[in-house]
Amino acid sequence: ISAGVYVLFMRIQKIPFVINKYSLLSGFFLTGVFVFFIAANKLTTSANAIVLQYSAPIFILILSAIIFKQKFRRGDILTVTATSIGISLFFFDKISAGYITGNLLALLAGLFFAAMFVTTGRADDKSRSSGILLGHLFTAIIGVPFVFIYSTPVNTVTVLTILALGIFQLGIPYVLYGMAARHCSALACSLISAIEPLLNPLWVFIFDGEMPGFYAIAGGSVVITAVVAWTVWSARTLDSAGTEAENSTDSNTNKKPG
Repeated sequence: ISAGVYVLFMRIQKIPFVINKYSLLSGFFLTGVFVFFIAANKLTTSANAIVLQYSAPIFILILSAIIFKQKFRRGDILTVTATSIGISLFFFDKISAGYITGNLLALLAGLFFAAMFVTTGRADDKSRSSGILLGHLFTAIIGVPFVFIYSTPVNTVTVLTILALGIFQLGIPYVLYGMAARHCSALACSLISAIEPLLNPLWVFIFDGEMPGFYAIAGGSVVITAVVAWTVWSARTLDSAGTEAENSTDSNTNKKPG
């Protein structure tokens, strides 16, 4: 269903489907995110799975430094650290020990999530969109056969849930991510996406009246503050760098030959 949503987006935007290194790698990594996260939810607590998957920003720093020799600013590292602490604090009451296999799978989901951000961030629009579509298609190919292996109830609730997940949880969000990745770095996309799990208790509070606990409010505040502060700081840093470059160019242009 989510693949169908993305196909519709590509047709409307007239983005051609291509097969190349970046689209295949993006599809492979995105499939790993989905498969490992689902498996982790079966073998560990949902809180563990979410917290460990959103270790992705840490892996982005590591992968970019090792593979692309990219140097990150101190502010990037501090923001990633604060975000990781905030997410952990957010789920502090629910994080459980044990569940080693599930926790390792959730960490793999985080690693693949980071690799997906890095790969799609370096791809052009055609390769990025094709890779995201392939990720959904590969996941469907892997997942659909399990319907025939395990007892799967088919009723109104199940159908509506699958439609909601396919359209609103995966389809539309990945359309928006594909558009955002044209303008944002892999680290920016990863950090901003960390706000997603924090909205869970907000929806529960709005629709069910359940008040978030102290740790949830504290953790959410840390993450949102860190991400907003980092975004503003990055924008100002880029503006400052651009101004300095313009001034340097003007200065060189105005120099007269001796």
